[in-house]
Amino acid sequence: MHFKWNYEPPTPQEEQAAKELGEKLNINQILALLLIRRGITTESAAKRFFRPQLADLINPFLMKDMDIAVDRLNDAMGRKERILVYGDYDVDGCTAVALVYKFLQQFYSNVDYYIPDRYDEGYGVSKKGIDYAKDTGVKLIVILDCGIKAIEEIAYAKSLGIDFIICDHHVPDEVMPCAVAILNPKRPDDSYPFKHLCGCGVGFKLMQAFAKNNGIPFSRLIPLLDFCAVSIAADIVPVTDENRILAFHGLKQLNQNPSIGLKAIIDICGLNGRDISMSDIVFKIGPRINASGRMENGKESVDLLVEKDFSSALTQAKHINEYNEQRKDIDKQMTEEANQIVAKLESQKHHSSIVLYDENWKKGVIGIVASRLTEIYFRPTVVLTRDGDFATGSARSVTGFDLYAAIKSCRDILINFGGHTYATGLTLRWNDVPEFRKRFQRYVEEHIQPEQIEANLNIDAQIDFKDITKRLHNELKKFSPFGPCNTKPIFCTTDVYDYGTSKVVGRIQEHIKLELVDSKSSNVVNGIAFGQSASARYIKSKRSFDIAYTIENNIFKRNAVQLQIEDIRPTEDEDAE
Repeated sequence: MHFKWNYEPPTPQEEQAAKELGEKLNINQILALLLIRRGITTESAAKRFFRPQLADLINPFLMKDMDIAVDRLNDAMGRKERILVYGDYDVDGCTAVALVYKFLQQFYSNVDYYIPDRYDEGYGVSKKGIDYAKDTGVKLIVILDCGIKAIEEIAYAKSLGIDFIICDHHVPDEVMPCAVAILNPKRPDDSYPFKHLCGCGVGFKLMQAFAKNNGIPFSRLIPLLDFCAVSIAADIVPVTDENRILAFHGLKQLNQNPSIGLKAIIDICGLNGRDISMSDIVFKIGPRINASGRMENGKESVDLLVEKDFSSALTQAKHINEYNEQRKDIDKQMTEEANQIVAKLESQKHHSSIVLYDENWKKGVIGIVASRLTEIYFRPTVVLTRDGDFATGSARSVTGFDLYAAIKSCRDILINFGGHTYATGLTLRWNDVPEFRKRFQRYVEEHIQPEQIEANLNIDAQIDFKDITKRLHNELKKFSPFGPCNTKPIFCTTDVYDYGTSKVVGRIQEHIKLELVDSKSSNVVNGIAFGQSASARYIKSKRSFDIAYTIENNIFKRNAVQLQIEDIRPTEDEDAE
């Protein structure tokens, strides 16, 4: 894969501002420029960015309906009503349910939790779930990470004398359910200052408000922040503002004193003794929490997350890990089948999007396959499977393209849909799939920009090897936690050479282990280029080349720095800048 490199050299004004800010903060001018390009231009803003404070969390009562939600929760407890905490079966939903359930259980015992079965009930509020609530005497359901479109289901619950508090972050429709309170910062009538909370984040705000209203010290919420960090990373929401504060302190909790269920997952992942990052959550912790909902029932993940005994938690974590291994096998097979379909559809390369369907694909894994295809082909992608007379699917987008709007444009032939800009779910009649495909592809064709379907690499700064010091690396860590809107900085260095010791490695010789020098110093820098062995012959030819990379810890050499090479190109290729 060769990317188009996007790099804007700093203007004289930016260089001067970076010099001044760097001196004030006593940090490298390169990093000061990164701050300025993130819109952080003052000393006080930089200190807030580097040291996010829990005291800077937004007052939860600024969210519309929060006062009503807290009053209804207090009433339920005062009347000793049974409360059901209900959530989606993905990471965000499971962590949200675990957070709210664990916090409420400290003060109130008549509380239960429920996760719908993906295969039996489908996404969101189900009639079966409401019937379960009725049969177990529930009077109040707190629903997390879903519910904003469940108009008929919540009306049915109301007819049975069951109230709903909705905590959601998905885009609402013009008409909303008849819930007692709807907490959703994306409501058009909500002036809450931060719009990008995940479902677990909205649940946390409800608990923060409940605690504040009842004189419960905020410190009682801190042990639950690890759930927030996991959901923010896994749900791929912007790691800015309030999410940055929650993620920063949640990661601290996850590394220092994780909840018992998460500690068991950390053990199973082999992350013990390591500094756990957002990337570890995305690639290791999150997929395991997701696995039970993808393969069987997500309730097993919540059972693990609220477990109080470590040996029991470890047993449960091993079981969930087995689901994850099964998921990986199915995921690999389905992705290969999907790739073969795309390869056969030669005209597909002329389209700006991909819509694939196969009635034998497993419903729980199609979202992962859609993500994989988006990464491979740089196209908004919809993957559908059959469920009786219906097709159910997941869609994933490319940077900057509003997938939700594209799906919404087909709403007259959809039974249901929901989500946000980069990820949505949808259901339609199986017979309508060809019509949906035609209309979705036409909408994307008309609205997508050419650069959105190219393999782009945004370079943050051009530096030399002499700039890569241990101090630079340590200061770079202060920019974490990384994620959307605060991505790990990508650097480039031009005119580099093989030191003579670079070699191809990996089970099928797919990676390159690099030892490099540049023309500005005698520093020998180690790097790893995953999946880029096609460039090995050029590298060994002694000609110069340019590299784009992130700066990482070398896990095999204590206190050593290693470059993770994102792209390699011959120095002569100047046309991409």
